[in-house]
Formats: sequence, C-alpha cells, structure tokens
Amino acid sequence: MGRTAGRYPVWARSSRTLALEAISCKIYRHCRNINSAGRELELVALTKTNLSRDQVMPTKPAKIAPRYPTPALEKGLDILELLANHPTGLTKSEVARSLDRTVSEIFRMLVCLEERGYISQSRDGERFCLTLRLFKLAHEYPPTKRMITEALPIMQQATHELNQSCHLGVLDGGHVVIIAQVDSPISPGFYVKAGAIVDLMHAATGHVILAHQTPEVTSRAVQIWCRQNNAQVPRDLAAHLTKIKRQGYEERESYQVNGIVNVSCPVFDDRGNAIAAMTVPFIQRIGDQTTPATARRVLKQATFLLSEAIGGVAQPLTSD
Repeated sequence: MGRTAGRYPVWARSSRTLALEAISCKIYRHCRNINSAGRELELVALTKTNLSRDQVMPTKPAKIAPRYPTPALEKGLDILELLANHPTGLTKSEVARSLDRTVSEIFRMLVCLEERGYISQSRDGERFCLTLRLFKLAHEYPPTKRMITEALPIMQQATHELNQSCHLGVLDGGHVVIIAQVDSPISPGFYVKAGAIVDLMHAATGHVILAHQTPEVTSRAVQIWCRQNNAQVPRDLAAHLTKIKRQGYEERESYQVNGIVNVSCPVFDDRGNAIAAMTVPFIQRIGDQTTPATARRVLKQATFLLSEAIGGVAQPLTSD
C-alpha cells in the first residue's frame, strides 16, 4: 500500500508499534502533569513569600560574548586596568588571582607589556607597576594635547593674578584625571599634580563637569563610579549638580584637605557641554586681600578664554 499523508494507515502498523506509541503517550502525559504541578507549587511559593521568581531562584546574568573575541588583547587590557588601581604594584600571583586566571596565563602578557614599556618591575623583581607610557600617549592624543597647549598660558596668567596654583581636569570613567597644572608663583602654596587620578565624588572638578554635561554622559559616569566603588551615590548629588549648573561654578571646602576651598569653572566644547574644568585650590594667606570671590572672577575669565581657544561655546561672563 502507498503512504497516506506521509504515514502508513493505522491498520497497516503492527500491534507492537501501536503498543509502544501508547506507552510513549502515557509517559508524555505523566511528564506534562509533573511539570504543571511543579509550576503550580512554585507559584504558590512565590505568592506566599511575596517574592519574584528571580528572588526565589536567582540566576547569574549571562555574559555577553564579544562580537570578535580577542583573548590576548582583553587579557592585556585587564592587566593594565588592574594595575591602574594599585599604584604600589602587584606580584604575578596577585595579578593572576585578581583576574581569576593562572600565573601561566598572564606571565607572557606581563613580559610583553614590560618589553613595550607599559609596565615595569620593582627593584626586587617581585612586583609590576604601570609606567608613564599611557599618560604620555594620552597627552599626545591631538584634542588633549591641543587643550593643554592652549590652557597652560591662560592658567599661568591666572596663577600670577591670584598667587594660587591652578589645575585642569577631565572626566575618565568614574574618576577625574588632572591633565595640566601650574604652581603658585609664591610660597607657601598647595597644588594637585598633573597625572593625579581623583575620585569623581570627591572632586569639585568632576562635579562641575557632571553638572554641565548631557544627562546621558552624567548618568554613565555615575554608574561607572558606583560599579567601581561598589557604593551608592550621595543622596544630595542631584540637587548639588543642579545648583552648580544654575550658578555656573563650584565653590566649596575641599573633600580631602582642611583649610582649602576649591573654586572650579567649566571649559566648554562646541556643543556647550563641559569637557574639562579648571580649578583653584584656594588657600587663604594672612595679610592677602585675595578671596575665593576673586578666584572665581579670574577663573571665569580663564575658562571663557580657553573655551574660545579650543572652538567651544564660551558662556558669557556675568558678575556675581
């Protein structure tokens, strides 16, 4: 006989085949009943505990695979990012343990990075530290190099007017990086050295940039900071940034040093967003008539000139 709709007619199949199919159907129905009962029990448990499914049975988030995997490059970048957070350096075993890898996995990568000048060994040969090569590359990047070139003469003029030091910082993830600095022409004084990396939530420079950036950039920077520090943002951050945005500058006591008042103003790009901030860590000298208000006026002028010099949209100067 020919096939009917792709199968043999029922009467043409053997009794053994029919018996096996009957058993399979019973097994299928039984498993389906077990699964249904399990789902019902799970729903009852969720209802009684008032918890979500993810809270009862937490699942590990799936790691998104890169489009084009480059294991060696990722390994090298992981090492550089790790050492950036450990200025005193790490041993091979500490690097391997921190990155959840074996020493043999990271050994050749450490040798390669050392030969290329990105890291160096301590005198005892036990620890690896970052060199200044990354810092040098960052300064050679055209936009940064141009901004520093334009900023230094302006900053020098400001320091001579105020007899205070001055520094220029940019946003880098959850940190602020100081890319330029000019000392006070007189002593004593206080300064933040070029190349310093400052916590975003402890820097007037960072707050000024966040307050004058797009919501997307600000939100991303804050999220990175939370992830890096495993912490929540200060409760008053939003109100604080709104205040800075409204007045156009930041002026508050230092987060880290008593007796210092940080005065900071934004530097704008061609879209009117802050790409940097210039800051004076103001120290009051006995007998000096210069005040934070003086520093604020001079800084506004300086950032206005720098914004214009780099092709940014400089905000009009206003009197306080």
